[in-house]
Amino acid sequence: MHDIRAIREDPVAFDDAMVRRNVSPMSAGIMELDLERRAAQTTLGERQARRNALSKEIGQLRRTGGETAALEVEAVALRDDMVALETTVTALGADIEARLASLPNVLDPDVPDGTDETANIVVKQVGTPPEMSAARQHFELGEALGLMDFAAASKLAGSRFTVLRGSLARLERALGQWMLDLHVTEHGYEETAVPLLVNDATAYGSNQLPKFVDDMFRTADGRWLIPTAEVPLTNMVAGDIVAETRLPWRMTALTECFRSEAGSAGRDTRGMLRQHQFRKVEMVSITRPQDSDAEHERMTRCAETVLERLHLPYRRMLLCSGDTGFGAVKTFDLEVWLPGQGMWREISSCSNTRAFQARRMNGRYRPAEGKVEFVHSLNGSGVAVGRALIAVMENYQQPDGSITVPEVLRPYMAGLDRIGG
Repeated sequence: MHDIRAIREDPVAFDDAMVRRNVSPMSAGIMELDLERRAAQTTLGERQARRNALSKEIGQLRRTGGETAALEVEAVALRDDMVALETTVTALGADIEARLASLPNVLDPDVPDGTDETANIVVKQVGTPPEMSAARQHFELGEALGLMDFAAASKLAGSRFTVLRGSLARLERALGQWMLDLHVTEHGYEETAVPLLVNDATAYGSNQLPKFVDDMFRTADGRWLIPTAEVPLTNMVAGDIVAETRLPWRMTALTECFRSEAGSAGRDTRGMLRQHQFRKVEMVSITRPQDSDAEHERMTRCAETVLERLHLPYRRMLLCSGDTGFGAVKTFDLEVWLPGQGMWREISSCSNTRAFQARRMNGRYRPAEGKVEFVHSLNGSGVAVGRALIAVMENYQQPDGSITVPEVLRPYMAGLDRIGG
């Protein structure tokens, strides 16, 4: 959510920021509504002051036996006028809020201009893609081992679901548990178990609603299945004033995630790269405004550590203006190398939203000195478990179709060092 005061102060800068997002200038329309609302609020205040004065005057006249009929008529008219003005102020406020809620965050100056992912910048690359002859994709490996069953999943739930069996199911569980332990014991995140269903206010606060309504699943009683644990974790500060000593507040959760993938028809239809249900380890940080940029770098390094410990080749990408998410001011994506596809594919996305989400959910903190301020919120994948499984399968595949278990995962696999073969 945007600060209406900042738009008032520099509407040209706001329009320029929206143009970078491929959004037409809207400040004029918003300012017109804002002026109308403020004028109505001023008039309402004047009417209230006059009504208060009338109330005193009528009271005094009644005590002395004076005539009050004309004043009472005026008081009734003022009351009716105030009701109409209150309705106008409320309606204009709702209109302004709806317009502001539909607009993406203002990008950081570091974000390069560009229309799509082709304009993203490679910040660094760690590791070299392994040389493999006739590398197989994860679904070919999994089906050959008899441990990945898409037919059974389709029978049970339809497309974009997967059934994992045996040691491959255990490998997925090991990845999630190991990543969670890493972020808790080494990176200082607080393990948090959260609801998988949230209400409208929670989905709105993390900017899922109204923008991404088509990408979410809704229950019959009006709740939403979370597309990421970012939604409940970020909303932990909704409506609260947090003590400065509580910040930075770092949380992590391993959850199921649910996405309708409404805009991905025909993309990644084979395998488990793009699923309706998947597991992800999420990281969320709530910080003071002056700390969020440094926290963004720290969070990204936490995600990179996962890939480095697994010895997976990856690269960090700075997303361009056309590829940066709705709520983010700046995003780093981590892309892992998949030998079976012969491509770099996203496995983590770490974003700083600054006060954008905090304004929507009214999440604030009280500094040791000074007035209450909005917190900054950051979120990042630490990392997507299913995609990590894909990356391990494809990078650790052997010529005979078996899969070597990464050393860091073996304690979670009862010492198993190979799947199949």
